[in-house]
Amino acid sequence: MTAKPWKIDELAYAGPEHLDAAFVAGYDRKQGHPDPAEDIAVLAAHGLGPTSTVIDLAAGTGQFTLAAARRFGHVTAVDVSPAMQDALRKRTADAGFANVGFALAGFLSYDHPGPPADAVHTRNALHQLPDFWKALALQRIADSLRPGGILRLRDLIFDFQPSEADAVLERWMSGAVTDPTAGYTRDDFADHLRTEFSTFRWLLEPMLAASGFDILDAEFVGSVYGAYTCVKR
Repeated sequence: MTAKPWKIDELAYAGPEHLDAAFVAGYDRKQGHPDPAEDIAVLAAHGLGPTSTVIDLAAGTGQFTLAAARRFGHVTAVDVSPAMQDALRKRTADAGFANVGFALAGFLSYDHPGPPADAVHTRNALHQLPDFWKALALQRIADSLRPGGILRLRDLIFDFQPSEADAVLERWMSGAVTDPTAGYTRDDFADHLRTEFSTFRWLLEPMLAASGFDILDAEFVGSVYGAYTCVKR
């Protein structure tokens, strides 16, 4: 994507903590070590295998990347944070994977080289973009995929009406931890709501459709966290 004067700085939107090696070192613990097995199984159920190409957008420290590298032909780990990329490069080298590529880029700047990919995975990152930019990001994801390619998307997405916000969000925040190194606190949740861009399901789904995706499945936890499986038309 050619640089334009109106284009945002994705690293700035990701937050300064993503430049902090100490934050990156504790990232997996704070995230709760999410198991990528379900996402891997979803992609495999849609026909991906040892010859398939997968893009992990906003790969972070690579929990999905490394699991996908064991199952699929090639994985490209894309992240806008140099600190995250450094950590993932070391993990990949330590694990001995030769089928992982790296790109220091974001949703709006990654250009996929070569033939279109078979799948894109992204977890807990699209919320960093305001809705206008989410729509552009989803279009770019679609452009990187072959027809029939799969998008597996997980994020804080709100499955409620505005009138329900107080009750739903209070219920969500009541599940916060008190130790900020062991998970997300009430202050973390509040900061997310004030400064990041989680959107409503009923806004995101038309963006997916407009970008060329059909939604195959959508599952929600607590009306605040969604997992989508989509296919490119």
